[in-house]
Amino acid sequence: MSTTADAGGGRQGGALSRLHYLLLALFCVAAFVPGISSLPPTDRDESRFVQATKQMVETGDFVDIRFQDVPRYKKPAGIYWLQAAVVLASGDGADAPIWVYRTVSVAGALVSVLTAAWLGARMFGSSAGLVAGFGMAGILMLGFEARIAKTDAALLATALIAQAALAAVYLGHRQGVASPRAPWVFWAAQGAAILIKGPVIPALSLATVVAIAFLDRDRGWLRRLKAGRGAVLALLIAAPWLAVITWKSGAEFWQEAIGRDFLGKVASGQESHGFPPGYYFILYSATFWPFGIPAIAAGLAALPRLKSDPRLLFCLAWYLPYWIAIELMPTKLPHYILPAYPALVMLMAWATTEAMPVLSGWRMWLTRATVLGAAVVTIGLAAVAVGATPYLLGTVSWWGLLAALLLLLAGWLGSGIRPPLVEPARTGLAAAAAAAALGVLSSAVVPALTPVWLSPQIAEVFAAKKPCPRSRLVAAGYHEPSLVFLAGTDTLLTDGAAAAAELEKDACTVALVTDDQLEAFDAGLADGVSGVVEIGRIEGVNYSKGAQRTLTLFARAP
Repeated sequence: MSTTADAGGGRQGGALSRLHYLLLALFCVAAFVPGISSLPPTDRDESRFVQATKQMVETGDFVDIRFQDVPRYKKPAGIYWLQAAVVLASGDGADAPIWVYRTVSVAGALVSVLTAAWLGARMFGSSAGLVAGFGMAGILMLGFEARIAKTDAALLATALIAQAALAAVYLGHRQGVASPRAPWVFWAAQGAAILIKGPVIPALSLATVVAIAFLDRDRGWLRRLKAGRGAVLALLIAAPWLAVITWKSGAEFWQEAIGRDFLGKVASGQESHGFPPGYYFILYSATFWPFGIPAIAAGLAALPRLKSDPRLLFCLAWYLPYWIAIELMPTKLPHYILPAYPALVMLMAWATTEAMPVLSGWRMWLTRATVLGAAVVTIGLAAVAVGATPYLLGTVSWWGLLAALLLLLAGWLGSGIRPPLVEPARTGLAAAAAAAALGVLSSAVVPALTPVWLSPQIAEVFAAKKPCPRSRLVAAGYHEPSLVFLAGTDTLLTDGAAAAAELEKDACTVALVTDDQLEAFDAGLADGVSGVVEIGRIEGVNYSKGAQRTLTLFARAP
């Protein structure tokens, strides 16, 4: 493909038209919206976020963050404010359904895609911009995060805006072209990122800056970042809430957010998420699916060109230090790598403008290993799409079969082992097939797997059978946050004996008791509670714990 980009000088390539951005925006809506209303609230992170937001709307307190009566100070308030804004705008208030909360993640994913397209076009040309946009929209990790109401899609948007502005400053300096707005955009994005998830994106950008300064002897561009005044701007965005929550909670917020959450994850594995280095390397083919092969091949081809092309230096300085840092960090979750993935998308976009060299030696073997990993992931995803419904429900799902065919098609088109298609078209088709597969899975296949969705069934029985309008659900043994969101903030999470005591105190109470809490519950009834009847029974799988569960709902006899 032709491009106006000059590799040696790092000259920026071009721009996309408004029609291109409109096309990408419509693609994002089609890719990310299916499933946000039909997929039940997921445990545990999403349901904790949406319940805390729901309580903000219920109480009118938009500073203090709580899950029921427990402070939730692991993350700042930014994501809760965004979710609360759309909840209030919906007109449903605290009764807003889960899809309303998820629109924030859809918007974050859309902004991420458009920013990736802008950056790809500016760095490598308009065709590369389309590849970057469609590539970003098609990767599995973003397709999942766009449908879940938590921080990561919105955080990715701030990361891309910050890194795009940083690229404008650095590459603009290399061209001798000033970018007066870019530093302020960079620091404003840092302030927004701090409000959403604390120091994650500032750490990403700092690692990028340090890596560029180490690899490129020309450091004059650092003055153009306006670090002193820019840091003040970032603080002006983040500091007001930080000051108010400090006044309200004392040192508790800082102890929880920085001491226990951030530094705790750096020092040791938390919440059963401790893994050794190599975790993200092993998961790469799954999390970057279906574009893992062309992206890794592009990255390997870019390595020898670091000294000659500042654009490639920037992309690798974005990805490598952050990847190494989170590999060394004991606590690991798949989505931690997401803010670095746009750098690989940029490299994949660059590869469409170049005659790629034939890789040899360890680079060839690593690429072949990625081919194997991509094949395993593609076949595995297709097998799960086909097999989940027969395994859990004993029936065949034609939607599952359709999803499997789309997954196989996306894996083939995204692999780089392809029929002779124009690169943007190939990437767009692969992204479309991947998005369609995720849409079918999240809107038709996964919601129909009722045995794994216990909380919606419990909430439905509770709403239909509760003896009083003000009835409260008391859950013994089943403590998933999704139940609190669906059944009400006043839901009590306790044990069998306490559930029996609550029934004795209030005739309007409904008790939910798991099979392993029935003995304690029965013992509590024997101590004096009488006239208790079963009003519902649910059997299924608590997927958060990987355990079969039988849950029985009890109420006082009328």
